[in-house]
Amino acid sequence: MVGFPHAKINLGLYITSKRSDGYHDLVSCFYPVAWEEALEIIPSSSFSFSSSGLNIPGDSGSNLVVKAYELLKKNHTIPTSSIHLHKAIPMGAGLGGGSADAAVALLLLNQLYELSLSKEELIGLSAQLGSDCAFFIHATPCIATSRGEVLSPIACSLKGYRILLVHPGIHISTQQAYAGVTPRPAPIHLEEVLQDKPASWKNKLHNQFEEHLFVQFPEVAQIKEKLYKMGADYASMSGSGSAVYGIFKEDHSLEEMEWPEHYKVKVVSGV
Repeated sequence: MVGFPHAKINLGLYITSKRSDGYHDLVSCFYPVAWEEALEIIPSSSFSFSSSGLNIPGDSGSNLVVKAYELLKKNHTIPTSSIHLHKAIPMGAGLGGGSADAAVALLLLNQLYELSLSKEELIGLSAQLGSDCAFFIHATPCIATSRGEVLSPIACSLKGYRILLVHPGIHISTQQAYAGVTPRPAPIHLEEVLQDKPASWKNKLHNQFEEHLFVQFPEVAQIKEKLYKMGADYASMSGSGSAVYGIFKEDHSLEEMEWPEHYKVKVVSGV
């Protein structure tokens, strides 16, 4: 059985407080985008995990797909399986690729082995794997609060736009991103701002991580500037970076763009 984990972008991101458990509370809109990879799970005589595409650092046991499999095995009878992940979404990019892999693994295992887990149960399990994993069970635009696991669907659509995603190959860890943040209340009502068109977002909608990460990584800031020079209605770093996206009207030409060869660039249509 094959599934297709997809990326997300953050429309606004505000770190509102530091929690007693060491995590942070945030407010953001998670928006799904069609930068996809492929995950295959089949019954097998012995367990195996393999990957292709982008190189995945670390041992396989630390991969969120394997952790999702092990999590379900704790309380359910699951046959040994062979799992293969074709990795396409850059890691350390703020696009949620690893979380998407984990969520799709739960969905595939539930369907393949007829576990009959409800959506609510899958969301609860996914939250044990990562703060934003639950979003990829929903897979629709959501306002995220708490650690990112409390989700409220929102009627936000980028239909009629194209989204240009640019990853410069810079890996920014979550720990590194949060180390420079000063939590404070969000200065806007996110739902209200998102009711307007992207052309109005530039001076209202912000990713708080940009404040210090653009100083540490000026190359990332330059990508955002270039997207605006290309005519983006709105541009922002996604999540904790280092991927940056620009939202362009569907009829806007993106053919003449030039980026360094080591950059990963993807154009997707709005949904």
